[in-house]
Amino acid sequence: MIDVEIEDGAWAAALPDAEMLARGAALAALDSEGAAHEGVAILLTDDAAVRELNARFRQKDAPTNVLSFPAPHNPERHLGDIALAFGVCQREAEEQGKPLAHHLMHLTVHGVLHLLGYDHIGDDEAEAMEGQERAVLAGLGVPDPYAAGQGRE
Repeated sequence: MIDVEIEDGAWAAALPDAEMLARGAALAALDSEGAAHEGVAILLTDDAAVRELNARFRQKDAPTNVLSFPAPHNPERHLGDIALAFGVCQREAEEQGKPLAHHLMHLTVHGVLHLLGYDHIGDDEAEAMEGQERAVLAGLGVPDPYAAGQGRE
């Protein structure tokens, strides 16, 4: 089950279908790894909330685009939670010349892949994760988020 909570109304104002886009992207990422029956909670919030989470759990006092919080093994099969910051995501989408909807879908896939164990600390890990992101997003009709020198998230 994918639960989406829109905490910051800016998401719904900018993307009336934000909940559907996030849910669809999460399901596609889970399906790509054979984890369709796992649960994920997605919080669409503001920069201040993500900054607070980032400071509390990562000791980084700054907002970021997406945070992932894997859950410990549990009988409910809840994989974990992700949080996305509206302001950061909107700025990045504008800077990268892409629709906010595509960026939301990309970062949701990115966050879910982190919950599934992917990482991008080393070049090999980053290459594998980005390849999986590209494949999932292509299935959703979203262009390669790393094309044209857009770089890593």
